Amino acid sequence: MSQTPRILRINTKDRSYRFEEPGKYAGMGGRGLTSRLILDEVPADVHPLSASNKLVASIGLLSGTGAANSGRISVGGKSPLTGTIKESNSGGSFCTKLARLNILALVLEDKPEPGAPFCNIVLTKDGVRFEDAGDMTGMGTYAAMDAIAERHGKKACGMVIGPAGEACLTAASIQFSDPWGRPARAAGRGGLGAVMGSKKVKAIVLDDEGGARFGYADEEAFKTASKRWAEMLRAHPVTGQGLPGFGTAVLVNIINEAGAFPTKNFRTGRCDHAARISGETIAEFIEKRGGKTKEGCHPGCIIQCSQNYVDEKGGYVTSGFEYETVWAFGGNALIQDIDAIARLDRACDDLGVDTIETGNAVAIAMDGGVIPWGDGEAALKLLYRMADKNDHLGKIMGSGVGFAAQAFGVDRVPTVKNQSLPAYDPRSAKGIGVTYATTTMGADHTAGYAICQNMLQVGGHVNPLGKEGQVETSKALQVATATVDALGLCLFVAFAVLDTADSVQCICDMVSARHGITFTPDDFVKLGTSVLKDEIAFNTKAGFTAADDQLPAFFSTEPLAPHNTVWDFTVEELQQAKV
Repeated sequence: MSQTPRILRINTKDRSYRFEEPGKYAGMGGRGLTSRLILDEVPADVHPLSASNKLVASIGLLSGTGAANSGRISVGGKSPLTGTIKESNSGGSFCTKLARLNILALVLEDKPEPGAPFCNIVLTKDGVRFEDAGDMTGMGTYAAMDAIAERHGKKACGMVIGPAGEACLTAASIQFSDPWGRPARAAGRGGLGAVMGSKKVKAIVLDDEGGARFGYADEEAFKTASKRWAEMLRAHPVTGQGLPGFGTAVLVNIINEAGAFPTKNFRTGRCDHAARISGETIAEFIEKRGGKTKEGCHPGCIIQCSQNYVDEKGGYVTSGFEYETVWAFGGNALIQDIDAIARLDRACDDLGVDTIETGNAVAIAMDGGVIPWGDGEAALKLLYRMADKNDHLGKIMGSGVGFAAQAFGVDRVPTVKNQSLPAYDPRSAKGIGVTYATTTMGADHTAGYAICQNMLQVGGHVNPLGKEGQVETSKALQVATATVDALGLCLFVAFAVLDTADSVQCICDMVSARHGITFTPDDFVKLGTSVLKDEIAFNTKAGFTAADDQLPAFFSTEPLAPHNTVWDFTVEELQQAKV
């Protein structure tokens, strides 16, 4: 076997670094490691942009192996948007290359003095070097990745911020290059791009030439388990057919028909033009124009739910054109032109901002009369104002829904812990509402995707309009998701896991064979529980209480058409979802 992977600590103030053994973080990875390190090493009451905050990027316990869909990178820190602990998860090539460089996690520490220039950090098998990034400062992420490819070769990958991150705007994302070198994969939620910007790091570049794959404690046992793992992902109708066929936007028509598609800043659960922005329409346009309807977002992906969306002339526009993005701009902001939404997606990636937070900030701007409802061109112009660091309206748009609502005088603010709600209205999908309210990271659908049981009838069925079973479902999913994130697996494997009897045992067999330990289904649950307890402990120290685990009041007072349901959980009931 190869050496034990190391932790790389980088002091961004004096541009020094050191490698160290995992020590007390041995046996950890992904979200498990990022959250434990932040709990241990970041005072919970510090300002997220201060020198005391840290930015951690960690591979998972199965990353760097031949396990299908195990190339997701976890990025952690204290969130500038929410003030809570944060783990944001992304695809791209970064995780796989970090593993080949024998690095378990890299940690950005301290921060430069005011006025210090931006730098790039380059990692190879020979070590670490710092490069001046002055000529890349202000660049969008697409131009920045082109510059990286020109300097370091097309095989190099990047972890990059755009103008929003440089300006430390609280909706700033971190963009990761995909297998084709495009910065189209995002650690989007929570504003961690602002943390990277505060440390004056424009890009982290990985060149894994000469790196080595991890070994296995029992290679034959791993091959047997990983073969079965791939079989179950290919066999499930969601991971084997629905997602590869239409991408995540396959959900547009499904959620709209269910009456849970938030429209016009969460005023109704159905959108009249949903068919025009659906996954089926997107696939039709891609096929007609010569794009690609399915791609993997990271090496080893067999679900292939990403795509290459092109314009009418066949020119590349964007990839990773996700359901959440299509909904935020197309449903919540009422933009009906799918090409306009694709350009907005591209703009968000290029500027380096979260598409959910930013799409909903556009809806807030429309609600406040800044631009007309449904005007895609006006929205695009509004977003690109972020590229000018002196443009105050651009700063508002890059600072999230809560800030925009305050600036524009809007009192309808769909946030939890200041993070914008995603693409499922909690009045018609109450299980996901429990997750929004109680997850450690502000409103986040990925933390416990109860849409599986509420809408898709994967892993059972819980009536989406009633209260029964919702708390228990969300809690179980939050635990399982934390484990999946710690392993470095794509969240979408959950569809097959929930419906396949031997799935958890199969995952456990892969972990055991990789690391030479006995990892059981009980350990699977204990791992997720431990992660959540760490995150809750941090938030408690940061001053968050049970009162913060609730949705905005208008969800309880305004019935949602077409079902005319309201949000009806008390804070006390919701606490039962916490571990």
